[in-house]
Amino acid sequence: MRNFVSKSVSSLRPSGIRRYFDIAATMEDVVTLGIGEPSFPTPLHIIEKGVESLYDGQTGYTNNSGTIEVRQAIAQYIQGLYNVSYNPEDQILVTVGVSEALFLALKAILDPGDEVLIVEPCFVANAAAVELAGGVPVSVDTHVENDFQVTGAELEAKITPKTKALLINYPNNPTGAVLTRERMLEIAAVAEKHDLLVLSDEIYERLIYGVEHICFASLPGMYERTLLFSGMSKSFAMTGWRIGYVSAPADIMAAMRKVHQYLIMSASTTGQIASIEALLHGEPDVKEMCAQYDQRRRLIVDGFNSIGLACFEPRGAFYAFPSIAATGMSDNDFCEKLLLEDRVAVIPGSAFGRSGAGFVRASYTNSYENIEKALERMHRFMQRHGFIQSVGTLAAAH
Repeated sequence: MRNFVSKSVSSLRPSGIRRYFDIAATMEDVVTLGIGEPSFPTPLHIIEKGVESLYDGQTGYTNNSGTIEVRQAIAQYIQGLYNVSYNPEDQILVTVGVSEALFLALKAILDPGDEVLIVEPCFVANAAAVELAGGVPVSVDTHVENDFQVTGAELEAKITPKTKALLINYPNNPTGAVLTRERMLEIAAVAEKHDLLVLSDEIYERLIYGVEHICFASLPGMYERTLLFSGMSKSFAMTGWRIGYVSAPADIMAAMRKVHQYLIMSASTTGQIASIEALLHGEPDVKEMCAQYDQRRRLIVDGFNSIGLACFEPRGAFYAFPSIAATGMSDNDFCEKLLLEDRVAVIPGSAFGRSGAGFVRASYTNSYENIEKALERMHRFMQRHGFIQSVGTLAAAH
């Protein structure tokens, strides 16, 4: 029998994250710093709104774009944060997470062979989404020397006549990097010079520590060029509700809606109703969760540096991205040995792109106590393999 699987799907490489979760699932007493989702449950008042909607019989389809009420709440939220205005009638689309929104955007704008610059390290699905949409992903490496912020020159070096868009994700997964205004203006200048669209994934926009997040669409001349992605998963601890959204110029949005209505029909009705509550009344929850992440962030960054894993300071999201250069090991070998020997799960940086090699991603969404436990185990691992002097406990290494 012939092979019925398409070449486009066969050529996709499996997620570099999944393997370590699968191994950890077979083991006991694993402290995981691998998963990229909040450790907090969805705030109770948001859950209650979703449950009420079910008992009220709101269990049918909604408008393809989402209810007008949730689109109005999204528009109000963006306006309040960034003073950027989107028309809820034709510029906002509610999707099944940001991943669906990104695929819709790529499918709507790409013809076969069109190139998309993808700033790496980045979320593992980005390059795959470009390929599935018929485009060609072109990696743009970033470097710890620049705090993993892409520069205009790095983008310029990868542009060809086939380049149609560039995809950025700041605050960044996996590095925790946040763009300065200066760097953002460099990106904007490149987009304008070469007539490119900018796909800006800002799902971690509210998880910021000591700096300002600047919405890309708010930059001079960028509103008409920007497709702005965000959602409920990270800021409001609503990963399982699967609600993302995208805001964009009306003509591009119309094309995206066309694909969405054939693929999905509409996002979860219950999730949309709960999202209205989150957007309108969830600000105290966001601030409280962010404050706790900040405490864990300081713990894990200080801990990594103290045991010989040099870690630049992440200013956003909930990931640290320490270098393992001091060990002389590959990131894959490091992660596998650490998991099997000391039962700590972290993710190889190379899973997020070529420029992530030599680093590991560690999420600090786990509890403060579990992060302390993970650091103690990693300290023991580093000592056993001779990467640091034996100095007793982790506390003594500070």
